[in-house]
Amino acid sequence: MQLTLVVPELLWPEPDDRESFDALRCDALNTLIARSQRTRRPPQSLEATLCDVFGLAGNVAYAAFRALGEVAGPAVAGDCWLCADPVHLRLHQERLILADGSRLDINATEATAIVDELNRQFPDLGTFHIGTPDRWYLQLAGNIELGRFDVLPLSAVAGRSVGRQLPESAELRWLRQWLNEVQMVLHQHPANTRREDAGQSTINSLWLWGAGVLPAGRAQDCTAVWSDHPLARGLGRAFGVPVQAVPDDAAALLAQTRPGSRPLLVLDSLQAPVQYEDGEAYRAQLLALEARWFAPLQRALVLGRIRHLRLAATTAYAMLVWESSRSGQWRLWRRPQSLAATVQTLAKGHDQDEP
Repeated sequence: MQLTLVVPELLWPEPDDRESFDALRCDALNTLIARSQRTRRPPQSLEATLCDVFGLAGNVAYAAFRALGEVAGPAVAGDCWLCADPVHLRLHQERLILADGSRLDINATEATAIVDELNRQFPDLGTFHIGTPDRWYLQLAGNIELGRFDVLPLSAVAGRSVGRQLPESAELRWLRQWLNEVQMVLHQHPANTRREDAGQSTINSLWLWGAGVLPAGRAQDCTAVWSDHPLARGLGRAFGVPVQAVPDDAAALLAQTRPGSRPLLVLDSLQAPVQYEDGEAYRAQLLALEARWFAPLQRALVLGRIRHLRLAATTAYAMLVWESSRSGQWRLWRRPQSLAATVQTLAKGHDQDEP
């Protein structure tokens, strides 16, 4: 088996935060990366990393792929799709901070009421759809041309300050004006009035991103996708790769994977804690990954049950990829170092790709 493991936000982004690092014992992870060949590239999003696995780059139709991966999502036809995700924007120390739907606890009734109202107010634009209460889509009307649409994925801005929501190009002036109208509709919606009365953050804007038309499928090296992330699942479905939910642990994965296969496994439990600076949740999730995944996978690599393991990690420091074969894990002279030491080295930017 040749396993590609994608773990977004693997490394805590504050290198001097001793509290977050000192309590971490991740011997298997530290050993795995110490005895792997590492490459370092500029930081990129989880979405771009997933598309790398499928040979996609540039302006990828993230929205169409993600909608295809929803459990009960819309039927994705040949139209142009956008992610139109509900968000809350707040002003903090002269910066606009974005909270995504995972922090808003939107229920299905609220989502349906707001999306129905958007469809009533803006029928000429296209049709809004619900994937889940916190993931929405806009299927553009066939006569609308977006032109160049370069907007960061929601994962790249959640919990962070945002400078602009849409490109400043003249050809998209109409879309910026429309988004202002949407924000007024949201402000006046009874669902938001009830949320405000209950002390909840309102849904006061949409994050529009991932525009594009679903491309034709093509052959892939990947033989299976194990993921709960809708984009990963949608990519698998689009290219005819079997898709399954993440199993309980590495033992369950190994038991269900045939020799010679090339699966993709996505473990994204660290993403939200890092986005929202929750050090306690990050430590708990990383220790769980160590016990259930990193330790048994590193052991399986040493024993030869896994022929090749590729660990791809999006981090604040860089896009990091560690690759190892069984023989690589027997390079006993490559002594593991702590995560704190690894992060300090990355933060200083003095290290080179490892042979």
